[in-house]
Amino acid sequence: MYAEVIVDIAHSDVDRIFEYSCADDLQPGSRVKVPFGNRLIDGFVMKVKDTCDIDPAKVKPIAEVFDEVPALVPECVWLTGRISARYHVPKAAALRLFLPAEMRKGKVRELYRKYVSLSGQPFVLSRTAAKQGEVIAYLRDKGEAEYTPLCETYGRAAVNALEKKGAIAVEKKRVVRQPVKEVTGIDNIHELTPAQIMAIRSIDSTDKMVTLLHGVTGSGKTEIYLQIIGQEIEKGRTAIFLVPEISLTPQMLSQLRARFKGQAAILHSGLSAGERFDEWWRLRSGEAKIAIGARSAVFAPLENVGVIIIDEEHDSSYVSETAPRYSTISIALLRAKYNHAKIILGSATPSVETYIEGQEGRFNLITLPERINKKPLPEIIMADMRKEVKRGNNSAFSQALRDELQATLDSGNQAIIFLNRRGYAQTVLCRDCGYVAKCEDCDVSLTYHSDTNRLLCHCCGRSYRMLDECPECHGKHIRYNGTGTQRVVEDLEKLFPQARLIRMDNDTVSGKDGHYKILQKFAAHEADILVGTQMIAKGHDFPSVTLVGILDADQSLQFSDYRSGERTFQLITQVAGRSGRAGARGKVVLQTYNPSNYILRYATSYDYNGFFENEVRIRRATLFPPFAVIVRIMVTSESQEHALAAAKEVNGKITALVKEHEEDFLFARALWAPVKRMEKKFRLQILMRMYNSKLLPQIYDICASANSGDVFAYVEENPANLN
Repeated sequence: MYAEVIVDIAHSDVDRIFEYSCADDLQPGSRVKVPFGNRLIDGFVMKVKDTCDIDPAKVKPIAEVFDEVPALVPECVWLTGRISARYHVPKAAALRLFLPAEMRKGKVRELYRKYVSLSGQPFVLSRTAAKQGEVIAYLRDKGEAEYTPLCETYGRAAVNALEKKGAIAVEKKRVVRQPVKEVTGIDNIHELTPAQIMAIRSIDSTDKMVTLLHGVTGSGKTEIYLQIIGQEIEKGRTAIFLVPEISLTPQMLSQLRARFKGQAAILHSGLSAGERFDEWWRLRSGEAKIAIGARSAVFAPLENVGVIIIDEEHDSSYVSETAPRYSTISIALLRAKYNHAKIILGSATPSVETYIEGQEGRFNLITLPERINKKPLPEIIMADMRKEVKRGNNSAFSQALRDELQATLDSGNQAIIFLNRRGYAQTVLCRDCGYVAKCEDCDVSLTYHSDTNRLLCHCCGRSYRMLDECPECHGKHIRYNGTGTQRVVEDLEKLFPQARLIRMDNDTVSGKDGHYKILQKFAAHEADILVGTQMIAKGHDFPSVTLVGILDADQSLQFSDYRSGERTFQLITQVAGRSGRAGARGKVVLQTYNPSNYILRYATSYDYNGFFENEVRIRRATLFPPFAVIVRIMVTSESQEHALAAAKEVNGKITALVKEHEEDFLFARALWAPVKRMEKKFRLQILMRMYNSKLLPQIYDICASANSGDVFAYVEENPANLN
């Protein structure tokens, strides 16, 4: 027998099939080690066949097969070819999406530990063997104990002596490393509302592959998800449940564990290598039938997938910013097609592109306009910060927000303060000469963090000593500009010394359970005010939260991105939705320097349809997605000279393509990226706007020709981040 193998080298020079001889029982999807040149390297079996396309005498045998059960299911092998062709990456790069990196490199294996139990055989203990007697008594009480802790407690000599006498049995057992062990929940199955019942019936009966579930915050979308998952599990099928933030996985995992016990497995980058390995194999073996996680969980090794749920489908985190630069929804569509599965896209603020699909009938559109408890959506109070400044209030908090915070604390309820900027101060500058502290590796200003007294680059993570004086003029007048979450907490402690505060951002969340511990503490009412960034903005359900404060609500409107209005509307709606989900009607204080902005007006009245119609009108008139396609080629190099030369060569080829197909292009221009240098690399971009995507294959080919030496170039389609 012969095997067609893709070697695990993500380079175009070896992006082809290599043939090796193999045993008759080898299956496609197996991980193998094969001779390649004068070394052995890892590979993946794509196909097994009876004959060989080259001289059999020249065919080398596979050196090693890693797994008894093929790591890749047949669907993954099928998907690899489509992903490779769609995103113009080597097949090895596509295959890597389906396997945890440590597992692929053989750096993690099953975990085995020794366990001790009574053998049931007769034995005699000496009167002086007190420790041995204690071990026997302990095992009679507990039944079984782990070998190492038992030896640490009673002495290795006592345990070994009992083993020699045949009194105890010692055996190795596999231990499954379970992530977030303390995440458990109570299965609160509420009586379904008529709207939820109609939604489930619509999902069951539609002949459309994709359903868009457009429901306001608190409308019961999660219970609909759980009901549909339950139906698929009863049919013997499996499910994938995607959330945009790792911080949301513990909460959703607790609900899935409560409803489906051990059938849910979690997949995300915050797990240890061993935990990820074990959760992955639980899914691959069929022990677990529900995969939950962020974007990468769409590649879960499940067979016979019945439903793929993408919650908060509008979130930009569902688009990968590293190769392959895939859209999660695109991968979900491929998997749904292969399995004849359903896709449910859920959001209170669907993306414009998705909502058009629903309105025009290509997606099954379900609308849930009310909260399940019939509670009204929170009242949004707009605070004009320009007036606050005129009144002499230069703090981060309007008088309205201070008053509402005091009232919330007095009533024993909780509040959330949202600011999408971490750290203490956004920039550090010299008042004498205007110098701004910047990262040496990135063209961005450094953020001051007061807890460590360090300057941090939020782009590459590099840390610097805080300035004692200006490095340019040696002046001593160093000033902090802009407020971050750290400073907000400090200011709140001064304003409300009796309040218990907790902060949640990338600086305070550490370890795989970091998100969960903070959220649990807040849910248990161990804090009165939660201050945080985007990770607190969506999905969380805290019954005692009756107030949300949104600082710098119009900050995201300042970005030079055609999606800035949409993202601002989405963010405000999502954050506001954390308030008033249970008892009294919630309130939201939205602080802005631009209260007349139409986006904020739509957001304060929860008018998604008004926002959508206006946004579509603008995009249709200006020809922005989905009425056009934005394509960006990014050229990077640590050498500015090399980056410029490569970008010039690429731009020349693009210019020729534009001349040949003028009718397909709206715009094409080469320019520096908004962040000129990032992680030591200079960045130039060729930005294009096109009527359609038919020329994308040629653009990918032009981009690939620039990759050589220290120059790296890549293509982005409708990039989620234009910085």
